[in-house]
Amino acid sequence: MKYQVAIIGGGPAGYTAAEAAGKAGLSVVLFEKQNLGGVCLNEGCIPTKTLLYSAKTYDGARHASKYAVNVPEASFDLPKIIARKQKVVRKLVLGVKGKLTAHNVAIVSGEATVIDKNHVQCGEETYECENLLLCTGSETFIPGIPGIDTVPYWTHRDALDNKELPASLAVIGGGVIGMEFASFFNSLGVQVTVIEMLDEILGGMDRELSAMLRAEYAKRGINFMLSTKVVSVAEASVEDGQPQIQVNYETAEGAGSIVAAKLLMSVGRRPVTKGFGLENLNLAKTERGNICVNEQMQTSVPGVYACGDLTGFSLLAHTAVREAEVAMHTITGKKDAMSYRAIPGVVYTNPEIAGVGETEESLQKKGVAYRAVKLPMAYSGRFVAENEGVNGVCKLLLAEDDTVLGAHVLGNPASEIITLAGMAIELKLTAAEWKKIVFPHPTVGEIFKEAL
Repeated sequence: MKYQVAIIGGGPAGYTAAEAAGKAGLSVVLFEKQNLGGVCLNEGCIPTKTLLYSAKTYDGARHASKYAVNVPEASFDLPKIIARKQKVVRKLVLGVKGKLTAHNVAIVSGEATVIDKNHVQCGEETYECENLLLCTGSETFIPGIPGIDTVPYWTHRDALDNKELPASLAVIGGGVIGMEFASFFNSLGVQVTVIEMLDEILGGMDRELSAMLRAEYAKRGINFMLSTKVVSVAEASVEDGQPQIQVNYETAEGAGSIVAAKLLMSVGRRPVTKGFGLENLNLAKTERGNICVNEQMQTSVPGVYACGDLTGFSLLAHTAVREAEVAMHTITGKKDAMSYRAIPGVVYTNPEIAGVGETEESLQKKGVAYRAVKLPMAYSGRFVAENEGVNGVCKLLLAEDDTVLGAHVLGNPASEIITLAGMAIELKLTAAEWKKIVFPHPTVGEIFKEAL
């Protein structure tokens, strides 16, 4: 069987590219060994946000009196929360499949192996292609901590399907995944401890706002252990018939340990580079082992493209989608180029934290002159109306010529308004040019205009 486009991986990059190819009238085959939608749709972005929304709704019910609404006995049903999450995922997976089918994409279930740049094998069949897109995504990274193979730990996948709340939870890794699960379980009453090797949570996000978010969750009862290295884990004494897990650590002050009912490993993810014949292409790689691509997502082998986590630029679904668009535009002869100038990053805690463009730390590292403008979120009337007793901050980073370089927001709904700043950064607008845009009133997004 011969196709103009063959795609390995049915996650955000893969299904976006497949749909675009189908819309363009190209013959396309998409290989996926698990479920359409990839990690993002099945065990990442969507299911975690579904759980977090339930937790946020529960938080809202518990604190409804702030808004003169009485909810006598707010409660939650964890099995039903998990069931709703599964329903949402099923609905969206079927939606992806429906769109691909509507555009005549051939979907092949199974493990695909690259023979060469023009041939892919899956099962007993060999498929010929003119263009090959590699969209294999990423996988959970489990560090070689002594004892990790002897204890029953959770990955994000296990945490998503758990239907019983643990009395306590130790989270190794204070990045985005770790903080979102810490937020979820904290809202439901679990005693959470976050252990982070770095001296601040959410590495890569704005440091000042990350510290403010940490302080907020510390007030809610989360115990943060920063600059802490986990040296080993082991099963501890049994409590109420359930084994406990002991986490041994080292800090500048010395060694210590904590005990928790459950352990969540969330130290990060790494691109999937093995198991699909990548070595048969002999592609150029970066020092870190990621696939080298140009601005059109072309690899060192003509006709072979890499999109999404495999490139190592940004392990985010929205980045993967844009990379796939660029790759398909290149294949169909449309001029396009990938830009990483304004890739938003969001942590869906409550409150949310979001950023786009440069951070103060990245600008200082590059030696770029800038000025920071900070404004409390209380300058937005809509924010005050909807966030009783809650603080937040908006920070803009401007170049010497007042071009917008970065924007960072702590406060709901940061995830929804950060795109406004992303557009300004991508278009290289100055503060004066951005300020000319008419913002609807009252909206939380007006905070950017207030800060300029």
